[in-house]
Amino acid sequence: MSEQKSHSAGLFDLRLVIAMLFAVYGVVLVVVGAWFTDETELAKAGDMNINLWSGIGMALLSALFAVWAKLRPVVVPPDGTKASDVDSDATGH
Repeated sequence: MSEQKSHSAGLFDLRLVIAMLFAVYGVVLVVVGAWFTDETELAKAGDMNINLWSGIGMALLSALFAVWAKLRPVVVPPDGTKASDVDSDATGH
């Protein structure tokens, strides 16, 4: 009988999906804030380029989610195995 090994969720990890969405929105906001914001829009926001700063923040949050997913991957148990059985085997308890 062959032994199946557990594997990580990979691209199906929700943290990576969230990271990709924040990255796309962040890049769009950085582009809009850096090249398409005029003085009247800045005056409305109290002379602060909100699009640019929000985009930078979203890009940083995206990087944090991606690092988190890389450092702590979700382990998918093999078929027919409970998640608690895989966790106890991995920790040695």
